[in-house]
Amino acid sequence: MNETPVRKAPRLPPTREASEAAAADRAAHRAARERRDAQVRGVPSIAAMREAIKAAARTLPAIAEVPRIEALDKAAFRARAAQGLPFLMTGVADRWPLAALTVQSLREHYSHLPVRARVGDYVSTAFAADRAMRDMGMLEYLDLVAAGTEGLPPYLGNLELRELNRLCHWPAYFDKVGPPRFWLGPAGTVTPLHCDYDDNVFAQVWGSKRIMLAPPHHDDFLYPNEANAILFGSPFDPECPDFDRFPLARQATTIECIVGPGDMLYVPAGWFHQVRALTFSLSSNRWARGMPLALGDGAALLAANSGEQPSA
Repeated sequence: MNETPVRKAPRLPPTREASEAAAADRAAHRAARERRDAQVRGVPSIAAMREAIKAAARTLPAIAEVPRIEALDKAAFRARAAQGLPFLMTGVADRWPLAALTVQSLREHYSHLPVRARVGDYVSTAFAADRAMRDMGMLEYLDLVAAGTEGLPPYLGNLELRELNRLCHWPAYFDKVGPPRFWLGPAGTVTPLHCDYDDNVFAQVWGSKRIMLAPPHHDDFLYPNEANAILFGSPFDPECPDFDRFPLARQATTIECIVGPGDMLYVPAGWFHQVRALTFSLSSNRWARGMPLALGDGAALLAANSGEQPSA
């Protein structure tokens, strides 16, 4: 006996009231997140912090290159970071146990790790909610890379791999800091131009990468799009500039920095950066979760928000 298939009723589009309610829920969720983020960082609002960072950047001297210096202790690091300019410290991560890993040791000892790979054209969708991702194990990812793909190679980016944390010896530069994030992939993987409004220390464990930097107040020339309150992406590619599409970008200052094994780069809050792997690379970074060091104790920011004059 043949059964008559049950037809599902067509899904009706949401009513105007339902659409407005959903939009209100999203806005309320976003506002609540921004309030939490501001409270964690000790600032009146994330928007006020962004504007203060850009205002401070307008007073910075122009630089043509990122200075390379020896590793600093906490006090020296914070004093230098308070100047608001990026700098690179050598010999920081080269003695980490993580630096002794190889692709083969990842296969042998960490093949079971679950990972989420960026696949397809993850550059043009880098800051979109529908970026193509694939869940897999570390071994499957390494096999996928070894097999080769057309276009962008698959990338493990911005992952929290807790089993690798014990292999890192992070300097205690920040009072509050997020967990280590890991970045693994072959030559050609890229994170497009963007800025985070948190201070960032980026450790190159093995391999090398090219990092293009631009100061915070040059966002006027970089056509930024907001992904969230502390993350803005730019469609401009400083490695292959298209000034016909982005004519204002001619006015942006971009600085090239090459990071190699053991290097640690300080990227101040609000500085735009684009990252491209030149070889098979393993990197890790941490974002601070406090007042950006370029803003000092935040007195000017707090006073501006309250309408008071900062104390001398």
